[in-house]
Amino acid sequence: MSGERLERRLAAVLAADVAGYGALMGADEEGTLARLKALRKTLVDPAIASHHGYLVKTTGDAMLVQFASTVDAARCAVEVQQGMKTQYGDVPEERRIQLRIGIDAGEIIFDENDIFGEHVNIAVRLRSLAEGGDVLISDVAHGQIRDKLDVGCDDLGPQALKNISPLLRAWRLRLGHRNPAPAAEPAVEVDHAPALPDKPSIAVLPFENLSNDPEQDYFADGLVEDIITALSHFKRLFVIARNSSFTYKGKTIDIKQVGRELGVRYVLEGSVRKVGSKLRIAGQLIETATGTHLWAGKFDGELQDVFELQDQFANSVAGAIDPVMLDAEIRRVADRPTDDMPAYDLYLRALPHSRAWSLESANTGIALLEQAIARDPRYGPALAALALGHAQKFMSGWSEDPASDIARGKAYAYRAVEVAPDDSASLGMAAGALTNLGEDVEVVIGLVDNALKRNPSSTFAWLWSGWARTICGQSDLAIEHFETSLRLDPRTARKAFHWTGMGLCHFFQRRLDKACALLEASFRELPSYPLTIWFLAACYAHMGRLAEAHGFAERHGIRPGGAWLKVGALYRNPEGCEYFFSGLKRATGEQA
Repeated sequence: MSGERLERRLAAVLAADVAGYGALMGADEEGTLARLKALRKTLVDPAIASHHGYLVKTTGDAMLVQFASTVDAARCAVEVQQGMKTQYGDVPEERRIQLRIGIDAGEIIFDENDIFGEHVNIAVRLRSLAEGGDVLISDVAHGQIRDKLDVGCDDLGPQALKNISPLLRAWRLRLGHRNPAPAAEPAVEVDHAPALPDKPSIAVLPFENLSNDPEQDYFADGLVEDIITALSHFKRLFVIARNSSFTYKGKTIDIKQVGRELGVRYVLEGSVRKVGSKLRIAGQLIETATGTHLWAGKFDGELQDVFELQDQFANSVAGAIDPVMLDAEIRRVADRPTDDMPAYDLYLRALPHSRAWSLESANTGIALLEQAIARDPRYGPALAALALGHAQKFMSGWSEDPASDIARGKAYAYRAVEVAPDDSASLGMAAGALTNLGEDVEVVIGLVDNALKRNPSSTFAWLWSGWARTICGQSDLAIEHFETSLRLDPRTARKAFHWTGMGLCHFFQRRLDKACALLEASFRELPSYPLTIWFLAACYAHMGRLAEAHGFAERHGIRPGGAWLKVGALYRNPEGCEYFFSGLKRATGEQA
């Protein structure tokens, strides 16, 4: 580039290439080149010209196009993709040319023969995330075309783009469908196929319990959860969270559909047989796009050796996905949380009760976990789960003795950190408990950052990192972390805590329409969560919906000077807290 010819300008950048180009060329080199040339001449080049675009360059099957308007770039992309379906839909799949398109907008560096800059790179990376026939656009581009095109947009959430930091939100154009009218449900509920991450991705499905005793289901489920955790220690793997994987339990599944719904390249399925002191773990690894079985393994041993069998299983799966992974990488981080099988059994039995979110279930879970740590006082995950149980009772208003639950919860959380400083699950649960118990936010941030360093696929740690950032006033970063948690766990049955957290962030930023939609969705899913109730009442008041705010506050027992005042002790955002207090005072009829 010659310095005197460089200039900067605002533009929209469209990057496109052919999906599966290498395979097409390998099957029919001359035919593919002829069809690509005809496609350019009859469809692509005329569309670029009609929408005032400038073809910057072509490289093999790829092209880079500049537009003065993001709307023009998107309209061109839609015209091309719809034209491809119309003109080439009858071509056999193995010979069909499909384009992948990415679009971003912003300031670019221009010289007479090329364009450069961050927004060019983002368009290219979005193109790489797309599948054949897709158009992916950045959040910036989406803001510029919203309501201006006869297409809908699916929110893909924050995406990790190669060599680009931080995570960037992406959208997929839903070709042929107008944007839906605004609804009460937030954008996060849109049903779409998540984009594949830019690294190997896997979901571990519930294993079949082949034991004679159906009551042993909890053991099979717990074993799968431990395998998910072991695989998550591989930083080069993107591992779907347990909650989303387990939505397929007991169902007849289609592997390709699972891959599309969860956005993963691989699925692991298997079985567990526990008879007396004998244990067998069997599994198979399947590529979701083709249904090809890549690996199958069977591991037999004594029940007392269950942790070693889990390691062998996880190592074999990871090795089948990426031959350069070393078995030592799991063993380096897989310090055993306990060697006491009865304690492990009690912990597994407690987990479903801990997640049920009711007073009776919380007490049952606490009782089982207390038995577990009585057997092994250094059992980190059990200590952290016990801390969460007491924090759950305190936050939900179920405590008969709040001071006792606070003291016990904090003691168990810090004990978990002390005995399991390198276990991401223990750190994440401890951070969650301390957040709900009002501990200093810097302590919580240190714990969740440490957990994510050890396990970047920990949906729980991302969730609590979102809450920690919410508390300290970093609203936009918090939203990114909540969305990352949901991407890792796209089919989780409990999204209320993510939605309430994001709702608070939008509320503090005065984005009341978005805050209201998220808080209402959270309230429908979990109407007992007090933070949702308080902030939704304040949101109604600030939106001018005073009659609705008064009625809502009355129905849910919100009174002037009530428990909601403790919000001021939790959040390091004086201006945001005052905005919340003034709204809730108006909702309760108190002078603001």
